Amino acid sequence: MQSRWNEREAAEAVERWKDVGADLALRVHSSRLIGAERALVLHGGGNTSVKTRRKDALGVEHEVLCVKGSGWDLKTIEPAGLPALELAPLRAMEALTRLDDETMTNELRRRLLDVRAPNPSVETLLHAFLPHRFVDHTHADAICVLTNQPDGEQRVREALGDEVLVLPWIMPGFPLALAVAKAQRAAPGCIGIVLRHHGLFTFGDDARTSYERTIELVTRAERYLAERGGSPPPLLAAAPRSSESAARQELAAALPRLRGSLALRDAQGEITTRFLADPRTADDLRAFSAAEAARALVEDQGPLTPDHVLRTKGPYLYLGRAEWSDAAATRAAVERYEQRYRAYFAEHRARVASPRELDPKPRVAVLQDLGVVGFGADAKAAAIAADIAEHTVRGKAIGAALGAYRALAPGELFEMEYWSLEQAKLGEKKAPALQGRVALVTGAGGAIGHGICAELLDAGAHVVATDFDATLLERTVALLRAAHGEARLQAIAGIDVTDENALARAFDEASLRFGGVDIVVPNAGIAYAAPLAELDVERLRRVLEVNTLGVALTLRAAARHLALQGCGGDIVVQASKNVFAPGAGFGAYSASKAGAHQLGKIAALELAALGVRVNLVHADAVFGGEVPSGLWAEIGPERMRSRGLSERELRDFYRERSLLKREVTPRHVGRAVVSCVRDLTRTTGATLPVDGGLPDAFPR
Repeated sequence: MQSRWNEREAAEAVERWKDVGADLALRVHSSRLIGAERALVLHGGGNTSVKTRRKDALGVEHEVLCVKGSGWDLKTIEPAGLPALELAPLRAMEALTRLDDETMTNELRRRLLDVRAPNPSVETLLHAFLPHRFVDHTHADAICVLTNQPDGEQRVREALGDEVLVLPWIMPGFPLALAVAKAQRAAPGCIGIVLRHHGLFTFGDDARTSYERTIELVTRAERYLAERGGSPPPLLAAAPRSSESAARQELAAALPRLRGSLALRDAQGEITTRFLADPRTADDLRAFSAAEAARALVEDQGPLTPDHVLRTKGPYLYLGRAEWSDAAATRAAVERYEQRYRAYFAEHRARVASPRELDPKPRVAVLQDLGVVGFGADAKAAAIAADIAEHTVRGKAIGAALGAYRALAPGELFEMEYWSLEQAKLGEKKAPALQGRVALVTGAGGAIGHGICAELLDAGAHVVATDFDATLLERTVALLRAAHGEARLQAIAGIDVTDENALARAFDEASLRFGGVDIVVPNAGIAYAAPLAELDVERLRRVLEVNTLGVALTLRAAARHLALQGCGGDIVVQASKNVFAPGAGFGAYSASKAGAHQLGKIAALELAALGVRVNLVHADAVFGGEVPSGLWAEIGPERMRSRGLSERELRDFYRERSLLKREVTPRHVGRAVVSCVRDLTRTTGATLPVDGGLPDAFPR
């Protein structure tokens, strides 16, 4: 591992954050250097601190400890992420013989200079009790691998030398703070302290010294592991049995089955939570998944550090080829995992006061020959689980090559998993209405497609936006990304809904990105206006192919996918007011949409047995907003000429002819789709007009 320290960048950091002083500016800078190294910390792991001086609102200067606050990630931390606490009262607590977690938390908040600041790290007292100005704590992979050996203490001493102290596993909080302080005072010349099954503390009187001690000690550990265990270790070195592309093709079928098995249900069998997937298929991960030793390592041994248990649980789910390739076998394997988890909870629940059992579903699965998959309530949580699992699997392989990988005992891991201060990190945020749901929208590049995708994202769904036209799709997706970011959005261009192979690719890619699809919106459509006597046969054929055959093929692909996934779902067909109130000169479009409407009704009849609801939205006079309407680009000029109206006057005409006399936008269509999929009324086969109120188009 190489030091990232650069004096010019350090000086720039002091200038950038000059309002908070050089000490805190350098603390932020070196914290970010640590956070940028994934082999040191992952997703909010680790913590850092600096002891400095700060004035309160009354101008009184205090000696303070600025320590990482809960919810901040070292990779992107700002000065606000290191709240200041009065140091003297914290140090006075070292005289106590006992301090429970709730009292400690309360005392820490009392000592904050700013009551609006985030909760300081649960290891704040450890930072306070150490005498050094700068303290760094990491969960370095190499250090954790060394400590997760039966003879871990000896391994650490061999790798790091006598300048480093080694402590046994001690639960974080007040007991650990006392133990670390006592050990450091007994050996004041030490440059670091390793905590078994936990990680590394380094310290110094300046930011660079503390940071570079971390880098030096981790480098020593990495060299030791490479020399003693091989580089790469045998479990990661074998050639995968199939190519990565072949593995991903098999994953595309396996993931929906697995995702459906992981869905949480209430006592009535209704799904309450769906998980998103994030698969990882690198060569070494697939090699590990194929190894004979893999099952025992992931099922029987816990994580590199107990800090990860909140994100991944302790054991992972292992699925052999016969298990992931068959729906019933997949469900049976998940059920066995759940039974083991419930037995684990029953065995150890007395270790924690009044624990509330967490859901028993796995958060990581290792699929033989295919790699590793993380699961979470949303794409971000799934990615966190997958990132941690990647490092853990590689660490376990290195540990097995070194000697034997032996993680923290299950009972002690339970205490960490159900520790109230750890649970508080996850918070109790109210989930959005469509959290965990994945929607695939065809024709997403147009005005209505944009409105549908935007409203689904607003409601918390993950969206797979597809279109045939890459340019139109990129324009729409750029707007969606600007409003919602990247994590919950996937764009797939080149999807011709009249091509069954293209549709199969769309569902496969959605499965590989998110694990499956729950909501399908057949929205792709084209317009063509001409009297019957003047119809161009080729254009008529294309309208029927896209608007009717395209819906039929999308419904077929959706039915197959939702049956494979096995946890219900929703389909919302975007039809048209013309189904009920066709217009002269619009025969091709009206007939094609009437066909789509009938297909939607048939789908409602056929898919109800799968728990799939199929409803229809009938829009009219949607001119577009941020994205222009392709339909009106096609028929608008003729409508303006025939009525002698300008574009603005044409919009006014369509608005005024409705009962409500209000404009209909793409967002209104999107909200109609969202209302259909929220399952508020237990409705299927329904038609919902979005047209401002047109009596001749009332559904009959």
